[in-house]
Amino acid sequence: MDDLNLSGEALRKNLDELEIINHWLGGNKVVTSALNKVIREPTGTSKIKPPIKIADIGCGGGDILRVVAQWAKKHQLSVELTGIDANDFMVNYARQKCRNYANINILQENIFEPTFQGRKFDVIICSLFCHHFTDEQLQNMWSQLYRQANKAVIINDLHRHPLAYYSIKYITKLFSGSYLVKNDAPLSVLRAFRKAEIQVILAKSNINKYTLQWQWAFRWQLIMHK
Repeated sequence: MDDLNLSGEALRKNLDELEIINHWLGGNKVVTSALNKVIREPTGTSKIKPPIKIADIGCGGGDILRVVAQWAKKHQLSVELTGIDANDFMVNYARQKCRNYANINILQENIFEPTFQGRKFDVIICSLFCHHFTDEQLQNMWSQLYRQANKAVIINDLHRHPLAYYSIKYITKLFSGSYLVKNDAPLSVLRAFRKAEIQVILAKSNINKYTLQWQWAFRWQLIMHK
């Protein structure tokens, strides 16, 4: 999944299976519960003037964007959703999957290029994206995204733990039909984070206002508040 030139049926199957994994292993709830904390008042009204501009970085097949669109509709919130991905195949596939959502726009951009760096959003989401980068790259990325967000940056990523590694390894071996998922899912856990590692990256990024919580199944919910 690190190869920006990946394409074709194998990648499509990989994206579809990741959507199922996210649904059943709690990844979607990590994002929507964070949005509830960041955007909604206890009364249910919005803390942010609508339309609320939300970006999903490394959006893949657009599954998180659709989850957020459904969450916003449920809570009667006006949102403008932007998916960002550098992979041409993923961008086209996400556009196809999100074609029935008028409030979702998919852009093919590199987040480290000036075109993207000039954009501003109320909330920026990175879901299962950050473990693809080195700690040094994350320091620069988190500092940049923090500047680009008016309200918060939400990170949903994996907890590196032996139980998480062997569980996903055997689950995908038994149930996955995608060679990419079988390879990448355990590898993603090996590249994932322990709590102290996240805290060190935050400190080096000069981000002090945040909440970091462990959630099922072996997920970190990091919210960088403005």
